[in-house]
Amino acid sequence: MTQILVVDDEADLELLIRQKFRKQIQNHEFEFSFAQNGVQALEVLSKEEDIIMVLSDINMPEMDGLTLIDKINEKYPYLICVVISAYGDMANIRSAMNLGAFDFVTKPINFSDLNITIEQALKHIAMLRGAETDKLRLNSILQELNVAATIQQSILPKKFITTPTLELYATMKPAREIGGDFYDFFYLDENRLGFVIADVSGKGVPAALFMTVSRTLIRAHTVIEHSPALCLQKVNELLAGENENMMFVTTFYGQLNLQTGHVVFANAGHNRPFWIKNSGEIEELQTTQGLPLGIMEDYVYHEGQVDLQSGDRIFLFTDGLTDAIDSFGKKFGEQPVKDILQANKDKSIQQQVEMIKNKVDEFSKGQSQFDDITMLELKYEAAH
Repeated sequence: MTQILVVDDEADLELLIRQKFRKQIQNHEFEFSFAQNGVQALEVLSKEEDIIMVLSDINMPEMDGLTLIDKINEKYPYLICVVISAYGDMANIRSAMNLGAFDFVTKPINFSDLNITIEQALKHIAMLRGAETDKLRLNSILQELNVAATIQQSILPKKFITTPTLELYATMKPAREIGGDFYDFFYLDENRLGFVIADVSGKGVPAALFMTVSRTLIRAHTVIEHSPALCLQKVNELLAGENENMMFVTTFYGQLNLQTGHVVFANAGHNRPFWIKNSGEIEELQTTQGLPLGIMEDYVYHEGQVDLQSGDRIFLFTDGLTDAIDSFGKKFGEQPVKDILQANKDKSIQQQVEMIKNKVDEFSKGQSQFDDITMLELKYEAAH
């Protein structure tokens, strides 16, 4: 039932309203309340919470229609107001419309026009309620995404490493509320450190869920399998075997011997990391570009190895870094990354990574990015 408040000081209007809308009243489609001025109208509104529409005259004693509309906007912003006034009173009608009145009808009232106006107002109310419902749903989704983003960020390591033999720092910036990239590092024993960077296909919630599963499986199998290649092989079998959505994750997994600087690694379709030598020379780690995890069961991964000298660094990244675009669609590329890494070898690992991140932000100038940006850099110092 639609409840409508009619505000007018003409004594016969109530009788006319009840007569012209008797069918709707009998069918419980409409229910009318009446007030003779703005003061009475506000009293009725304070008691009748289900009123959704006000039909109000403009010229009334005690409180006129313009003042009433202003008060309604202040106290009841979701009420729809329709003004009733003489055709010659267009100045006040314009003022009412400027105050937010939905529509107007002129006296003498044409009840067919009034009925159409009420129907249009009800459609507008339904639209507003639908928009409000959608807004509430959207806010709920955004709150859930914020919680998910907090959880996702919480599972990434935040306590980085600074020791006489090793310096390590990483960062992940999702393109949306939650992302599909991840990094990880962990001690395998007192002499060996494992480090991982990965990029899940797709975006949003599905990628984030696949990221969580992938990270958990990799972590679990680093304890079981000492070989990086066999570790990725086992994880790939599990992901590919239960992968109806055909998602995949590019992954680089390396192990650093802290005593010798020896690194053994396996690459599942990920960007080749940069090897920054103490001399400043930069080259890509020569890795076999195996398939990303989750694509093909029984795929065999191979290992590569390199011996780091004291002061050497390894820089790992996802393609969101080099594919970051500016407002013209130009990509950031690899060269600016190499330039910063070469020119700032004396700065800390954290400073280098943050400089690259700031350079990307400066380059993109607020342009929305389509991919997560993740970096991990480590520096080895030989034990003396």
